[in-house]
Amino acid sequence: MRSTTALTRTASGARPGAALPDGPARKLAAVAACALLAAGCAEAGTAGTAGTASGGGGGAKTPVKVGLVYSRTGPLAAYGKQYLDGFKAGLSYATKGTGEVDGHRIEFEEQDDAGDPAKAVSAAKDLIGKGYKVLAGSTASGVALQVGPIASQNKVLFISGPAAADKVTGLNKYTFRSGRQSYQDIRTAASFIGDAKGKKVAVLAQDNAFGQANVAAVKAVLGSQGATVEQVLAPPSATDLTPFATQAKTAKPDLLFVAWAGDSASALWTALNQQDVFADTKVVTGLDLAASYPLFGPAGDKISFLNHYFDGAAGTPVEKAMTEAVTAGGGRPDIFTPDGFTAAQMIVHAVESNHGSAEDTSALVKALEGWSFDGVKGRTTVRAEDHALLQPMFQVRLTGAGAAAKPSVEKTLTADEVAPPVTPMAG
Repeated sequence: MRSTTALTRTASGARPGAALPDGPARKLAAVAACALLAAGCAEAGTAGTAGTASGGGGGAKTPVKVGLVYSRTGPLAAYGKQYLDGFKAGLSYATKGTGEVDGHRIEFEEQDDAGDPAKAVSAAKDLIGKGYKVLAGSTASGVALQVGPIASQNKVLFISGPAAADKVTGLNKYTFRSGRQSYQDIRTAASFIGDAKGKKVAVLAQDNAFGQANVAAVKAVLGSQGATVEQVLAPPSATDLTPFATQAKTAKPDLLFVAWAGDSASALWTALNQQDVFADTKVVTGLDLAASYPLFGPAGDKISFLNHYFDGAAGTPVEKAMTEAVTAGGGRPDIFTPDGFTAAQMIVHAVESNHGSAEDTSALVKALEGWSFDGVKGRTTVRAEDHALLQPMFQVRLTGAGAAAKPSVEKTLTADEVAPPVTPMAG
């Protein structure tokens, strides 16, 4: 039976709430800037209340309840904390520090899925049973793909977070996303090699939902441009990665795209370096959270990085506001902090468009479709046709090693340059 502990939180990132576990950040690897399937751990949840009643008697108005289903524990806990920090900062920003929309408090309850789709589905059903009309979160792709259909069946708004699987886009009319998707990663990777016609590309990834999504995206992007695409997939549980590094080298690709996350990443980069893969091919991968930078070791300055976000990447006024709020709350912006911030912006906009009510979820959906706004990374648009989130992406270089490793933006790709093709809405 799920236990829920009441905990009051403020919307402002300027005041830290009760401490949340940082999670095993040192075990999270640098490689794919994404979330993936993960084994579940603890199953605790906390409830939170954002903001206070307005001076005009707004406390008597019905609050808007938002359910956050994300990885508070488990292998993706560090990603989850970034998301939560961003959400609180975004809620404060979007409501101008009040935590209210038209006098209605935005209240959020946290449910921990630990990266386990079964736990996420159970938590979503629990929240829906309590009358929640808005769900957000989903650190893992496997979670988002299970929660999305539940949202559609029950006609509740669902805004997926860091989960990168392309299938989340166009999943159904009630499902949106506040982060980027694998296709945008691949479009950014493709920008490193220019004309792909006649080129050979290999994808080195884990054999899970995230890895398979990256293979499909590489085939869709580079394959359609005339490249030959091969795949090298390793079991997520594999610890000896030399055989897979050897396969990648033997393939002799012009471009090796690495999509990886988890505590085996350091071993992977060691294996690739030992096999001298970098001497024969251009290696592209995603730059993950800051704690993972040292895991690249000597390979760090040999890699071409695509990037969703790192602290300081965008240089926008909204990024500055997010950074100030998160820092004041004792945190530090990282790769998925904008995903939480953007989710809060989307929720507040949808509720505001409906005069402080979340009861008519079809109206919430309509308010978000086609909405363009200033986000952390710059101008951001919710595409009406399939709910893809159109946003800039970055080419990044990592300099220095170990604790001294620092990222810098080499090029910013516009939202149009990395936009995925329109996906027919499935439901």
